[in-house]
Amino acid sequence: MTSSVLTNDFVKLWNQIASAAHEALERVGQSGQVILGNEVASFEREIAQRTSRLHGIGVANGLEAIEIALVAAGLKPGDGVITTPMSAFATTLAIVRAQGVPIFVDVDKEGLIDLSLVPVAVGSHPHARFIVPVHLYGFPLNLADLKEVCLRHKLVCVEDCAQALGATWNDEVVGSVGCSAALSFYPTKNLGALGDAGAIVTSDHRMNECIRSLRDYGQTGKYKHDLLGYNSRLDEVHAAILLTALLPSLDKWTGRRREIAHAYLSGIQNHHIRIPTPPRESNPVWHLFPVLVHQPLRDEFRSFLSQRNIMTGVHYPFLACDQPAMRDIRFGTVGSLTNARRFAAEQVSLPIHPFLTDEEIEHVVTEVNSWNPVQGS
Repeated sequence: MTSSVLTNDFVKLWNQIASAAHEALERVGQSGQVILGNEVASFEREIAQRTSRLHGIGVANGLEAIEIALVAAGLKPGDGVITTPMSAFATTLAIVRAQGVPIFVDVDKEGLIDLSLVPVAVGSHPHARFIVPVHLYGFPLNLADLKEVCLRHKLVCVEDCAQALGATWNDEVVGSVGCSAALSFYPTKNLGALGDAGAIVTSDHRMNECIRSLRDYGQTGKYKHDLLGYNSRLDEVHAAILLTALLPSLDKWTGRRREIAHAYLSGIQNHHIRIPTPPRESNPVWHLFPVLVHQPLRDEFRSFLSQRNIMTGVHYPFLACDQPAMRDIRFGTVGSLTNARRFAAEQVSLPIHPFLTDEEIEHVVTEVNSWNPVQGS
């Protein structure tokens, strides 16, 4: 195989959606509406329905989706926000920008926030009022446990569903548990725009009104600003392309991701590699396919695959609490974050975008199985 197996293939994506994307652009241009028009409103209804919510509110990106959702939920400066250190930095950055105090708890064997440690976080940080759980890699958290821990400890929950649109736990969709949920349509996401975009979903009417005001400078009427808001509006062009060029194929693309994951799960057999496997009640959307490789061997493994034209990624090599940007920021931790540090040191993402061919999938499986590290186990 001469061509590279890519972690994402935006050219193949464009070739599939080009005609519909051009039609969407023409539709917006002919409408004369370019900000907060019919395309945004239609997309918001669709995304709310897909998350079993009453309201969807388009915003500029996934970072501001979390930040605005927290502000609308009543976060006050200094409130503690329980979250995971193993995520894109945007999760933590949103909490800090909203003037919350991140409280980091460890992850479980799948890399998701360990909900059993939340009571410890509450007990050791009495200012903890919020939780931002992340459905990482497209794996859904145990939604029953999430509901229970939030109810027991009176935590306001904003779900980070940036990687998990459509994932379910026992047929219940992620994004339906918290007071609201944040979505990202960054291009690499399962539903990715041709640029930055995001959304917040909620069934709370008051929050819906507050979020709509906050995203638009805090306006409650033309030139009437009751809140100090943001400039965080989802553009009509992005919404139109998402609505009619991308969203109609999401289920098909998700199905293909699940086929690829099944091929990897059933085909990869190499004792130097551990594959985090979601429980039976879980139906992931496989935004990523993570494997763990013993830390001294991770670079060798990635180099081995690269030499065989297989590209890989690392999500995420540094914990949020270890980032230089957090040096002067107040935050809390629960324990030593042992599992999270292991994921940071050992995680590798194999290609799993929906445009992989059967030949490419077989190539990945074959080469992963053939890897025999020179450093031994």
